[in-house]
Amino acid sequence: MAGIKDVAKRARVGVGTVSRMLNDSGYVAEGTREKIEIAMKELNYTPNELARNLYHKRTGIIAVLVPNVSNPFFSEFVDHVEAELYETGFKMMLCNAAKACSAEREYLDMQNRHIVDGVITGVHSLDVEEYKKIHKPIVALDRYLGEHIPVVAVDHKEGGRLAAETLIDCGCRKILHFKGATAVKSPYHDRHYEFERVMKKNQVETYSYELEWNRFDSEYYREVVADVFSKEIDFDGVFAVDELAIECMNEAIRRHFKVPRDVKFVAYDGTFITEMVEPKMTAVVQPIASLAKESVRLLNELIGGREYKNKRVVLGVQIRKGNTTIS
Repeated sequence: MAGIKDVAKRARVGVGTVSRMLNDSGYVAEGTREKIEIAMKELNYTPNELARNLYHKRTGIIAVLVPNVSNPFFSEFVDHVEAELYETGFKMMLCNAAKACSAEREYLDMQNRHIVDGVITGVHSLDVEEYKKIHKPIVALDRYLGEHIPVVAVDHKEGGRLAAETLIDCGCRKILHFKGATAVKSPYHDRHYEFERVMKKNQVETYSYELEWNRFDSEYYREVVADVFSKEIDFDGVFAVDELAIECMNEAIRRHFKVPRDVKFVAYDGTFITEMVEPKMTAVVQPIASLAKESVRLLNELIGGREYKNKRVVLGVQIRKGNTTIS
């Protein structure tokens, strides 16, 4: 197997010159670079990435923490984050925290042990104080973790307003509202507060069902829907995240409700699954690709030495009309 000395000999340059080029640690003339690249190709030489990263005191790896990778929102987010990281020269280490409460802490510990260069987290398991102990690059998705950790989110207040007005415009007077757990401080609460405010202002009866903290799995959503229907709640409109809205709609159809004649549905997130069901789901769409892009951009800036205080990036949302809100 060829080494750096073999490359230097073939290119007729010094070992230090090859090293400077590989580590981007000093000037190397363009003509010399071409000779080194040709020599590397002829010798099938592959640079030692681990050694190069150690030289730069970096691993080239970013940990991405999500509560459940099978959830459509987090699945799309992770897919876009990986692509963005690749474009900036990083590899992704994925932490799916669904099965183990300790997973989030273990991956954060990798940050302290210099196994990863940074963390993008969308997990809500650990107490905020755990994050405050880590003085390394971290970007939070939809959660407040301290003044020195930037937050990337959408305008949830606008999302809640759009959902409420859409259901009201369809003539709904009894709303089933699935809301996230209030156990953690997060921007996503704004959509629920605004949704309930608009409904109250318009004197629309609302039944709010608070979900468990950090549960995003299909099995739990099925349990929730079964619980709701067992209570025989009277409703003509539903607002929930994509997967839960679809599960509720499917159960309503199984019980011979006509959608949208008898009950209207508005989903939140607007992932690909809302366009795969019949009828197609009306949804408040989060710009997931942009959320990923901004998360990676901020993390890159933190790794580069930039410091933030109370930094929050807020992106817009839009309503996408389907066939679940047309009378």
